[in-house]
Amino acid sequence: MNPLLRLLPARPVQWAATLSLLCLLPACQTSVGETTAGTAAATKAYSTSAIAPDSVATASSDSLQPVPVALLPNVPGAVHQQIQELYSAFGAEATGLRLAVFERACIGYLNLRKAGRLSQPGILAVADMDMPSSEKRLWVLDLKAGKVLHRSHVAHGRGSGKLRAERFSNVMKSACTAMGFYRTQDTYHGKHGLSRRLRGLDVGQNDNALRRYVVLHAADYVSQQYLQRYGQAGYSRGCPALPPDKYRAIIETVGEGGCLYLSGPSVVSKWLDTTIAAEQLAAHGWH
Repeated sequence: MNPLLRLLPARPVQWAATLSLLCLLPACQTSVGETTAGTAAATKAYSTSAIAPDSVATASSDSLQPVPVALLPNVPGAVHQQIQELYSAFGAEATGLRLAVFERACIGYLNLRKAGRLSQPGILAVADMDMPSSEKRLWVLDLKAGKVLHRSHVAHGRGSGKLRAERFSNVMKSACTAMGFYRTQDTYHGKHGLSRRLRGLDVGQNDNALRRYVVLHAADYVSQQYLQRYGQAGYSRGCPALPPDKYRAIIETVGEGGCLYLSGPSVVSKWLDTTIAAEQLAAHGWH
């Protein structure tokens, strides 16, 4: 008999707690409810294997083509032109960022600035979660300077799909990524080290983010070594988890009160009001 099994209590209902203490079950949530990757060597080994893609064949069976996103209707010509000019200014670092996704992110950012929901002017983080996780699908942008500050891989929730996120949910314990606009909140130090809380701003679509403990944090399953081994990122329990070598810089750049847009198919948001966006842009630019 496996010597670890002798440590199991006689009553089956107690097995889960004992296994968790032995690091045999994925410690999905810490005392504050975080997704954990583990920092001790043994925990790292288990976390990586627990979230590994089922197989290369399974991952490659997912379509690599994201769902087409149409440009927003009724965007004033002047606003559309400024968004296109800004998009062009980003240059090669913005390769892969679809113009229609960027446009929606900009319209939402302008609406949120107008509503006073953001306190980090000019900083916009956009993650196209409809792209495969093998791609660098997160961009942190300086709208005022027209620069890409960071481009990175980012994980989606294991409830959302494998190579690509195909299901999105705001439901507790769904382990899914939730689409929409987020306000970056305060930081804290947990089992992942530095982490930043996220507040979902789209009612019914991502507003359970704080209750679900959806945060920006580092994860071994988004590391270069993991991506080289499996050909894609592993899965979180809903957090947009970041590479261990980039997470700190990204978390610090977005700051508290910044805008994060997680794009996906059929995003519905009250923050995509093109009239309000035009008013904000005319009055204050990208500030």
